[in-house]
Amino acid sequence: MSALSSRRVETAASAAAPDDAPAVPRVSPLLLLAPILVFLAVLVIASLAVLRMSFGVSGNEWRAFTLQNYADLADTYFLRSLWLTLRLAFQSMVCAVLLAIPVALAMARTESRLARRLLLAGVLLPLLVNLLLQGYGWLVILGPAGLLNHALLGSGLVQRPLLWLYRENGVLLGLIQTAFPLAVLPISSAMRAVSRSYEEAAATLGATRWQVLRHVMLPLAMPGLVSGALLVFAYNASAFAVPLLLGGRRVPMLAVLVHDQVAPLLNWPAAAASGVVLMVATLSVMALSQRLASRTKHHGESR
Repeated sequence: MSALSSRRVETAASAAAPDDAPAVPRVSPLLLLAPILVFLAVLVIASLAVLRMSFGVSGNEWRAFTLQNYADLADTYFLRSLWLTLRLAFQSMVCAVLLAIPVALAMARTESRLARRLLLAGVLLPLLVNLLLQGYGWLVILGPAGLLNHALLGSGLVQRPLLWLYRENGVLLGLIQTAFPLAVLPISSAMRAVSRSYEEAAATLGATRWQVLRHVMLPLAMPGLVSGALLVFAYNASAFAVPLLLGGRRVPMLAVLVHDQVAPLLNWPAAAASGVVLMVATLSVMALSQRLASRTKHHGESR
């Protein structure tokens, strides 16, 4: 009893004694969020500045106010450029997502760490290369005497070189290649989060690999698919270097049109108005796509 009581006294004394370990200072959550808040503030201020400039007049961008810049955008050439931009961005989004699904599935389900790292390095490699260098590489590949035409002529599939440069097909290839990593990474993360037990249960019930992918893996990885698709669409809708190098003035995407309004003409209000329209159109399409995807998901869950 005396030993037990002495232990209790020692425990109480040690609990009452002040802790000699230094206390960890508490950091305010706002301090941790300060960098991203500053970045968002700069982004909002820049967007508001562009919006205000779009209502100005060339030479008097900040004091004048007019709607003529937006009225001029009703021109047929601008509307065709806007439609071309949205169409190529949508086509590249579909192609990039379809190509990214098998790569993302391999990254998510491979057991070898070395293979996973090699796949990740191959996906991230285009992000480490400048867009201008990638564009010049496509010039070498798609030119009349380029590697692609040499391969097609050597195989006998074509009798004369195909024209890829300064065509929509060449620009589409460049857009798909540059935005491909943006589709792979979110889809791979979403697929890695899906438990293997769902696939094993479907396989036990007699489902083939294609049925498992279509009815189990892809529905469960739908948030990653939507995120990757929207990233590719937004990235390619505002693309400038690839359309300028591979398409020139024959494929006038809207970013190229904005550049032409700034560089030779120095018409900053018109360029700002074009940029605002492009931003609004891109955000509208992204919001509509996300809403349709959420509706489809809820409809599938209700069934």
